[in-house]
Amino acid sequence: MQEIRIRIPRDRIGVLIGKRGSVKAAIEGRTGAKINVDSSSGEVYIRFVESPNDPLLPMKLKSVIQAIGRGFNPEVALELLKDDYMLEIIDIRRFVGDRKNALKRMRGRLIGEKGKARSYIEGRTNTHISVYGHTVSIIGKAYDMVAAREAVISLLKGSMHSTAYRIMEKKMSEMTRKALVDENLRRKITSEK
Repeated sequence: MQEIRIRIPRDRIGVLIGKRGSVKAAIEGRTGAKINVDSSSGEVYIRFVESPNDPLLPMKLKSVIQAIGRGFNPEVALELLKDDYMLEIIDIRRFVGDRKNALKRMRGRLIGEKGKARSYIEGRTNTHISVYGHTVSIIGKAYDMVAAREAVISLLKGSMHSTAYRIMEKKMSEMTRKALVDENLRRKITSEK
């Protein structure tokens, strides 16, 4: 029996469990895992009684739980069960230290006035972004995440929003070209078989 242990913030436990256990039950139903939550410590224990058909499922499920813990709603977090989706968590403290005012200011820059900065990056890159506590987290497909990450890192390093968006757009163009090259190569290999 495989067991994974994760700690999430205690204020996110209610979201993981859901009303009358609905979220936890839905996750267990989709994955075949048994999830136990220690509400006092924030510890989450994931057990697979039987080996899952997908050998990556335990790691995917760990990402789902981490995403809920980092502020994503469960519906968005469940996207991580798909093969082409991933989660990246960036610690804002790496850029501004532990000062509460600096963290608050940086969270504000990442979110933007009335959520405009976050929404713009999410919309252009087809990703989901959560700014929670001392982290900013991104969920999306690998190619899309690269551009979103570039914009977020640029903002964390102090760039103006317009500069961060230009960097993001440039990275999106690069990733689109790379995806086309990869697809052409895949087709060429397939046709040669």
